[in-house]
Amino acid sequence: MSAKNGASNRQEPPHTPTPAPNPIPASTSTPAPGTLMVDLSQDRVGEFRGEWCGKWSLRPVGGGVEWTAAPEDVRPADPIQRLRAELTRANRRSRGELL
Repeated sequence: MSAKNGASNRQEPPHTPTPAPNPIPASTSTPAPGTLMVDLSQDRVGEFRGEWCGKWSLRPVGGGVEWTAAPEDVRPADPIQRLRAELTRANRRSRGELL
């Protein structure tokens, strides 16, 4: 066949593969200390304190005993959850329970 039939002799550019999605979910990237997070397994909001042996340590916003959670069970707090946590902290401080 000739090029007169509408067929072209142009070659298609080589296919460039699209990058694979990040296999690590965003929720498992380590947050900064003090970030408010929600532990979905316990339905609790806490401040991120650190990571140890693959577990994340969280502390209640108003103070109290830290607990550990699996990173896949934790996500950043929604704005309303952050507001509630900050209000809890402010109320405890105004009652003299926190310094």
